[in-house]
Amino acid sequence: MNKYRSHTCGELTVKDKNKKISLSGWINKKRDHGNLLFLDLRDNYGITQCVIENSHVNFKELEKLPLETVIKIDGKVLERSKDTVNKDLNTGMIEISINSYEILGNTKELPLPIFSDQEYAEEIRLKYRFLDLRRKKIHQNIILRSKVISFIRSEMEKLGFLEFQTPILTSSSPEGARDFLVPSRLNPGKFYALPQAPQQFKQLVMISGFDRYFQIAPCFRDEDARADRSPGEFYQLDIEMSFVQQENVFEVVETLMINLFKKFSDKKIIHEKFPKITFSESMLKYGTDKPDLRNPLIISELTEIFKRSDVSFEIFKKLVKKGSIVRGIITKNTKDKPRSFFDGIDKWAKEQGASGLAYFTIEKDTEVKGKGPVGKFFSSQSIQELMKISKAEVGDSVFLACGKKNEVEKILSDARDKIGHELNIINYNSYAFCWIVDYPMFEKDENSKKIVFSHNPFSMPQGDIKNLDLSNPLEIKAYQYDIVCNGVELSSGAIRNHIPELMYKLFAIVGYEKEQVDKKFSGMINALSYGAPPHGGIAPGIDRIIMLLAGEKNIREVTMFPMNQNAQDLMMNAPSEVDEEQLKELNLLIKKKK
Repeated sequence: MNKYRSHTCGELTVKDKNKKISLSGWINKKRDHGNLLFLDLRDNYGITQCVIENSHVNFKELEKLPLETVIKIDGKVLERSKDTVNKDLNTGMIEISINSYEILGNTKELPLPIFSDQEYAEEIRLKYRFLDLRRKKIHQNIILRSKVISFIRSEMEKLGFLEFQTPILTSSSPEGARDFLVPSRLNPGKFYALPQAPQQFKQLVMISGFDRYFQIAPCFRDEDARADRSPGEFYQLDIEMSFVQQENVFEVVETLMINLFKKFSDKKIIHEKFPKITFSESMLKYGTDKPDLRNPLIISELTEIFKRSDVSFEIFKKLVKKGSIVRGIITKNTKDKPRSFFDGIDKWAKEQGASGLAYFTIEKDTEVKGKGPVGKFFSSQSIQELMKISKAEVGDSVFLACGKKNEVEKILSDARDKIGHELNIINYNSYAFCWIVDYPMFEKDENSKKIVFSHNPFSMPQGDIKNLDLSNPLEIKAYQYDIVCNGVELSSGAIRNHIPELMYKLFAIVGYEKEQVDKKFSGMINALSYGAPPHGGIAPGIDRIIMLLAGEKNIREVTMFPMNQNAQDLMMNAPSEVDEEQLKELNLLIKKKK
């Protein structure tokens, strides 16, 4: 017999009528009706309404107790009258008549309200996170997180994967984000690094002869915070498989994601066989390699239109002659939209730092023509050509952007989201997954003009490996892929380059000598030279998956103890200074900034 409770605050029903019970929890809310005091008792499992009459010996004491006091109550289960039933609670058919109570934990004055989910200052929420986590929405998010991780483990085991733990203290990585460094006491002047990801270790697991590995892996990167990325640490579902091609990885991940999202959400999955979109196609049609496929708007390449003699839109024509491109978004059947809608999008684009978005609507009387500020600059024939390229129809409108390729991609990607929202054509009650494939192996750095790796330097290039043409490196595609859902990148992955000789050749293109590769990646190169299987994998972000399932826009809403934007833990006061003895043990000296 548990001395604190016979039941939880979420399980009593009318079947328990007239039972004598004990409950323990926090006082969530009180309502004093003069002759009756109603008290909502809350624990991890739910809320139960308790009631005491003003004639009761404990009435005045309970009346004075502050919210969030932890108490135990003994009482009797009563069935509520029909007009007082609360259908929002599992326990809404009953209430507890309080016989006696005991204070288990007193509380100081609360720095934030617990019984409501109203917005509150982030600094207070993070400093008092243990209180913030009592609030209903975030409490449920953290419970969801636990259930999702448990489900993932079960599904991965069904798919034949084994879970292994890889080291937390490892060597610093010369590629990628900034490392968190840990000084070594036993090796003065040397440092461990916390892993940015278990990338090299999971490949070593494959080289060790294990076939299917997974891990709910903590990853550490000294990066700035974003809405979808925590500073410091995050978790990912790390996966690696031997003797596989790209499609084998896709099959496993699609099975997992469909089962996972069907289990924890009622939203529709638009494509149960995830579409595969090449990187170049994605950048053209959506302006990003993280497209939200719930939005039907498509971007069209329209540069050639502005080379025609019957187009007199001189601002764009002059820019095109200098190397700029023009792309546009077609909005279907928007001829009846007010001028304010179009001007609003143009104004919004200028607020984003662009020069605006030119626009016109396609009309027809005796022939097609453009209606709007720039419509007069286009002949009927040029508009017909535009309609042919973009699949636009009479009654549709076109928003045009002109400039450098990356600038046009950025503003039209954002405009696609903005216009889709304004037109209410995005199906928010759904999940739209896709694969982005065929990433270029290399790209030219805009500043240095040198060729660099575009994505992951350890990926397998596409093509005939034995006779790979390296003379045009910018033409080489890699077996690299991203999985995207609703405009959120859940993960990058790749088929790995397991051939050391090929790795040396690819690194040589970006300026690495063989000796440099051997020094910087000695563990991996050495292991690959002892018979490595073809292998590949992926690592979907746990935090981002739960963000999607919980319908949250900020990763801190699904993380138990997150840091703030400055990578500070306000609750535990980290990072903090350490005393001289600790520094001395580690052979460290702090050099103060002048």
